[in-house]
Amino acid sequence: MKIKKGDKVKVITGSDKGTIGEVVAVIPAKNKVIVEGVNVAKVSQKPTQANPDGGIVSKEMPIDASNVMLYDSKSKKASRVGFREEKGEKVRFFKKSGTTVKGGKK
Repeated sequence: MKIKKGDKVKVITGSDKGTIGEVVAVIPAKNKVIVEGVNVAKVSQKPTQANPDGGIVSKEMPIDASNVMLYDSKSKKASRVGFREEKGEKVRFFKKSGTTVKGGKK
């Protein structure tokens, strides 16, 4: 999967199309990502010791990784991603601009 936690992505399809946000979590087994502020659903929560009232909470739900593209902040465009070797290290790069992808945690 070419998207990692902490990457800035742009939603390219669906009801949140055009939204730019940061990846909060990656679920590679299901090919899904959770993006900050995207695909927000209201979820009922039972009372717990941490939250004794319970109630209805807004929660970001996963979306398919094919519905997002990495966002290049310099060129202000979404771009596909490729891999190349620089100084003996495998790095990701934007195919539109050719610049190296910064950010993202393993």
